[in-house]
Amino acid sequence: QVQLVESGGGLVQPGGSLRLSCAASGSIFRINAVGWYRQAPGKERELVATISSSGITNFADSVKGRFTISRDNAKKTVYLQMNSLKPEDTAVYYCNAAIIRFLGGPGMPYWGKGTLVTVSP
Repeated sequence: QVQLVESGGGLVQPGGSLRLSCAASGSIFRINAVGWYRQAPGKERELVATISSSGITNFADSVKGRFTISRDNAKKTVYLQMNSLKPEDTAVYYCNAAIIRFLGGPGMPYWGKGTLVTVSP
């Protein structure tokens, strides 16, 4: 079985920083692209940032210049560094990864359960 576990959320003041982690465990051959999503109360889930297996990154316009995404393949972990946080960044943050469980196998999507980020004075 494969699990994705997010951590690092919490309460932070506007202008502050947080680093989220998404750790994968289980029977994994390779992790391809990974994305961070967020869902604010009453809103649809939106894509925040992605990182490919080769390290190419993309960001939503709303977080460009403030968030960075990185990965440590040896630790099977992807990070989302969030700086200059704003109240509108408040949401549950989820990671999604395309994971291949065995050589020649298909890349299947997996989701974590999310971690709550609250930006408030």
